[in-house]
Amino acid sequence: MKPLPALLSALGALVVASAALSASAAELELEGPRLRVSGMLDGSATKAFIEQLDTGKVRVVIFEDSFGGTAEAAEIYAKAIRASGVNTEARGQCYAACAYAFLAGKEHRFGRGLQVNGLLIPVAMRPTPGDLQSRWRGDEAQKTLAEFTTATASMTAAAASSLPVSSSDASSAALSVPTAVASASPPAPKENWQPDHGVLFSSTPTLFGRVYNTYYCDGSQGRDVSKCEALSDADPFKLGVLTP
Repeated sequence: MKPLPALLSALGALVVASAALSASAAELELEGPRLRVSGMLDGSATKAFIEQLDTGKVRVVIFEDSFGGTAEAAEIYAKAIRASGVNTEARGQCYAACAYAFLAGKEHRFGRGLQVNGLLIPVAMRPTPGDLQSRWRGDEAQKTLAEFTTATASMTAAAASSLPVSSSDASSAALSVPTAVASASPPAPKENWQPDHGVLFSSTPTLFGRVYNTYYCDGSQGRDVSKCEALSDADPFKLGVLTP
């Protein structure tokens, strides 16, 4: 088995490689009873997504390499998933907006295979042991989504009113705040979220099965998750982030 630093470096490399492929708008692909969603949850595919779930033929929604999106889209996806009662699966990386849509599934699991899976849930500050025990279970997950939606929506509005954003950058700008805006008006603690800031649950394949780890990333590490702080007693199954 590779040592932990090597596993983290491999995870970081795969995240960077995947990011280049996932910067586009969300794409939907129906695979029998499984609906695969890839790319940013920017709202461009929400209507088609809801229509697919309304057919009653979808049993599992698969999120594949989605590095975020808008808070509004996250809420739409989450509500549609919750209303339809489908299960969710994360393949590769599922960040921010994607993470909350993923948590809305009746059952939510990581995909199988040789890929490294990562689920990054944005948080305003380092979670306490109490947060870890209850924050992402049932109704608590919905409350956290509401905080995430309020925070990122206000941040997006401030950024949009202060600086122009090109159409090619629109999807990523929804979950980021330009430095000039952030320094001009410091956000409230609940709104102090930035890209790559949150709790990262990872699953790495090895010869002896998958290894699950949990980290707190303060955002300063960028895509190099080897710089994130490992969290103990944060098994994703025990916390309800993943279901058996």
